[in-house]
Amino acid sequence: MFRNRGIAFKLTFFIIASSAIIFTLVFSYNYSKSRKIIIHGIEKNAVNLAVATANKIESYIIPIQKIPETIALVLDDTDINQYDITNLLKVIVSYNSNIYGATIAYEPYAFKYDSYYFAPYLCKNNNNESFSNLGTTNYNYFNWDWYKLPKKLGKPVWSEPYFDKGAGNVIMSTYSVPFYSTVDGKKVFKGVVTADVSLEWLQSFVSDIKISKSGYAFTISKSGKFITHPKLDFIMNSNVFDISIVQNNNQMLDIVKKMISGKTGFGQCDRIFDSDKKYWVSYSWMPSCQWSLGIFFPQIELMEVVEKLHHTVMLFGILGILFISLIIALIANSITHPLRQLSLTTKSISNGDFDVEIPVFKQKDEVGKLALAFAYMKASLKKYIKDLTEATIAKERMGSELAIGHEIQMGMVPKVIPPFTGRKEFDMFAALNPAKEVGGDLYDFFFIDEDNLCFFIGDVSGKGVPAALFMAVTKTLIKGIAMQSYDPSEILKRVNFEAVQNNDTCLFVTVFLAVLNIKTGEIKFANAGHNPPLIARGNKDVSFLKMENGCALGAIENPDVVTEKITLKHGDLIFLYTDGVTEAFNKNGELFSDEKLQDELASLVNLSAEKIVCEVLEIVRKFAEDTPQSDDITVLALRYKL
Repeated sequence: MFRNRGIAFKLTFFIIASSAIIFTLVFSYNYSKSRKIIIHGIEKNAVNLAVATANKIESYIIPIQKIPETIALVLDDTDINQYDITNLLKVIVSYNSNIYGATIAYEPYAFKYDSYYFAPYLCKNNNNESFSNLGTTNYNYFNWDWYKLPKKLGKPVWSEPYFDKGAGNVIMSTYSVPFYSTVDGKKVFKGVVTADVSLEWLQSFVSDIKISKSGYAFTISKSGKFITHPKLDFIMNSNVFDISIVQNNNQMLDIVKKMISGKTGFGQCDRIFDSDKKYWVSYSWMPSCQWSLGIFFPQIELMEVVEKLHHTVMLFGILGILFISLIIALIANSITHPLRQLSLTTKSISNGDFDVEIPVFKQKDEVGKLALAFAYMKASLKKYIKDLTEATIAKERMGSELAIGHEIQMGMVPKVIPPFTGRKEFDMFAALNPAKEVGGDLYDFFFIDEDNLCFFIGDVSGKGVPAALFMAVTKTLIKGIAMQSYDPSEILKRVNFEAVQNNDTCLFVTVFLAVLNIKTGEIKFANAGHNPPLIARGNKDVSFLKMENGCALGAIENPDVVTEKITLKHGDLIFLYTDGVTEAFNKNGELFSDEKLQDELASLVNLSAEKIVCEVLEIVRKFAEDTPQSDDITVLALRYKL
C-alpha cells in the first residue's frame, strides 16, 4: 500500500493516522470513564431508590404487625372469655382499614375443655362486619400454614400472598403471631393471632415507580411469586424462578436467588421476563415480611443522552481530522515536488540511462544537496553495480552449495523420529541442530539383528563442509562394520583404521557406540573420547556413566578403546549428547556445564524420550538466549521398558 506512494501521501497519512489514534484513545478513555462514572451513579441511586422504597413499604407494614403482636402479648398467660375475644377482634378489624379480617385460633381444648376447635373470625363484608368460626371438620385450621408455621417456628410469620375470593378476589397476606401459656415454668403454645391484610395499596404504591419509558418496579414473595407487577396477569400467577428457567435467563435467575436470600444489591440483565432489552436491576430485602422489591432500569434509555453527546464529539473530531488532512496535504506537496523530479531522474538511472540530466535547484537546502549527491552517484554507479553483481553471484552460489550440503547431511541421519514405534521394549528419540549450514555431529541407530540394537553419537573436530564430509564417512563406516560385528570396541577400531588412512586434514571424531540386547537389557558399549552419557536408574538417580575414555577416532593408528557392559532395568534411561550442549554459552560468557545438564535431566526423567530431548534442547536455547550457537548440538535418549 505504501511502497509506491509519495512522501506527501505518507506524511499526510501518518500524521492523520497518529492524530486519529490519539483522538480515538482520548475519546475512548473519556467515553469509558464517563460511562463508568454515570453507571456508578445510576447504580448508587438505583440501590438507594430500592432501599428507600423498601423502607417505605416496611414503614407501612410494621405498624400493621404491631396490632396482632400486641394482642398476642395480651393473650400470653391470660384467660379471657369469648366476649373479650370478640372485642379484641373488633379492635383489630374495625379500626384498621387495611386489615380485612382477623382470628384468634386456639389449640384443641385450650380455650374450653370441651371445644376441639375454637377460632372465631371477624372480617369485613361490604360495609358490615361478620363473625364466623373457622374450626370445622371441613376446615381443620391446624393444618394450614398460617397456623402451622408460627407454631413450628415459634415466631410471627407472613403467609404467602393469596387471592381472597370472599373479599372480592383481592390479594391478601396473613400475618400470624403465636401466643403461649406458662405451665410448670415452661412456655406452652396456646394459639395464634392473625390479621388478613389487603395488598391493594402495595400494588398501587409500587406501580407509581416509573423509570424512564420502560422501567418499572415489582415485588416478589419469599417463594419467588409475583406480588406486584405492571402486567396484572403476572400477579400470583407467575413465579420468577419458573420464568427465568424457561427463558434460560441465568442472569435473572442469579439476581432472583439473591433477592429471596435477603440481600440488597445491583445487577445487570441482557433481557428480563417480558423484554429483550438490557436492564439494570436494583433490589432490596424487606425483612419484616420477607418479601423483596426489585426495580428495572432500562440501560439504552438511561444512557441515550450520553450516547448522543459522544456521537456529537466523534463527529466534530472526524471533521477536525479531515480539515487537518487537507492542510498537511497542501504543505507536504509543496515540499515534495522537487523530490518527485529527482525521483523521475532516479528511475531513468535505475533503468540504465546514466546520461540523464540531473535537475538543478537554486535552493541550497537538503533537496539541493541531494541533487549534487545524485550527480556524484551517477559517475560511480556503473562500477559499483558491476562489482556488486559479481559479488552477489558468488555469494548466492556459495549459499546454494551450503544449502544443498545441509540437505544432504540431514538426509543422512534417521528421518523417522521417533523410530521403531511398534517396539514395546524401548522408547527412543534423537535430534541434531547444526551450528552452521553443515556440521560435524552425527548419530544413528539400527538393528543388527532381531535382538540387538546398535546406537551411537559422535562429534567431528572442526566445523563446516570438511567436518560434514568426515562425519558422513564415519557414519557410513560405522553402520557397515556394525552389521558384521557385535563388539563395540572392534567396530570402533576398524572404523579408526579406515579413518586414519589419507587423513591429510588431521580431522578426528569422538564416538560413543553401544549395542543393546532388547531382550535382556544388557548394553555393550565403547567410548572413543566422547562425553560420558548420563544414566537414570528407575527414574530417580541421574549420574554420568563410569567408563574407560578411549582415544578419538582418526587421531592415532591404534586407539585404546575397550568394550564395557551394563544392564538396564525397566524404566532406566540412558542419555547421549555432544559437547554443543554442555559448552553452550550465554550472553554473560557462562557455560551450560555438565552439572547443569545433570540437574536439568533429573527433573525430566519421568517424561517420554521425545519430551526429554525436546525439553533439553529448549532449556539450552533459553540458557543461551540470543547468543549465536557456537557448536553443533545433538542429543539422543533411550528408555528401556522391559
